[in-house]
Amino acid sequence: MSCLFRSSKPTDPMAVPPSYSDLGKSARDVFNKGYGFGMVKLELKTKSSSGVEFTAAGSSNTDTGKASGSLETKYKIKDYGLTFTQKWNTDNTLGTEVSMEDQLAEGLKVALDTTFVPNTGKKSGKLKTSYKREYVNLGCNIDIDLSGPTIYGWAVLGYEGWLAGYQMAFDTAKSKLSQNNFALGYKAGDFQLHTNVNDGTEFGGSIYQKVNNKVETSVNLAWTAGSNNTRFGIAAKYQLDEKTSIVAKVNNASLIGIGYTHALRPGVKLTLSGLIDGKNFSAGGHKVGLGFELEA
Repeated sequence: MSCLFRSSKPTDPMAVPPSYSDLGKSARDVFNKGYGFGMVKLELKTKSSSGVEFTAAGSSNTDTGKASGSLETKYKIKDYGLTFTQKWNTDNTLGTEVSMEDQLAEGLKVALDTTFVPNTGKKSGKLKTSYKREYVNLGCNIDIDLSGPTIYGWAVLGYEGWLAGYQMAFDTAKSKLSQNNFALGYKAGDFQLHTNVNDGTEFGGSIYQKVNNKVETSVNLAWTAGSNNTRFGIAAKYQLDEKTSIVAKVNNASLIGIGYTHALRPGVKLTLSGLIDGKNFSAGGHKVGLGFELEA
């Protein structure tokens, strides 16, 4: 294990720690990025001359044949720290978010996120706030619900590479905590360790290491209190060259995932992936995935 720590140096002690949801993100990315099992996906990103960003995505499930799509537009007014985002998907849900960052105070972001379903007339909204600076990253979201909003809050403290976080959700209608999570980790330049406890019953941990400029590895494990079933997985990413990368992962259920990503040309990326059931190899049921990403 000494080789894991030999070249690791703590991050800048004055650096802003990540948000709670981003704790352990590097390890999760090795497991999740570069795969698309059972799906055919197409994503197009473009930007108009006026600065409006467009993202259109579509996918089809190879098992059920169900297709879905989404469209997102984003416009930023940098002088005022404003960002306007609008979303639509094939479930006919419309979303609008307006955010302001670093205007009321440095490091403070305030946003109003609303959704509307025309078919049913259902409306929902959420007020989001976050504040980040050296050593600390805080956030609080409140559902806009007259019957009793739910308050979501989180905080992450960081010092000399060590990270400690807490996340909660409080249901005001029932006057009780509906979520109570803790996390502890360590982050260095090429090594990250993350552990978490969710609601006192779900335990998890992950290790991420960037071996060199071409190789990244990740290990994760999880278990539930009262159960002997421990979930375990390992994953790796290898950058063949500046255009091509290969990813692979396996877990204790003998599910083996592989992925291949290649930049066909600037702005055009192809992803091929497959999931193999090692326990039932001859029975079939394996999944493949295909993805195209276009950016102009």
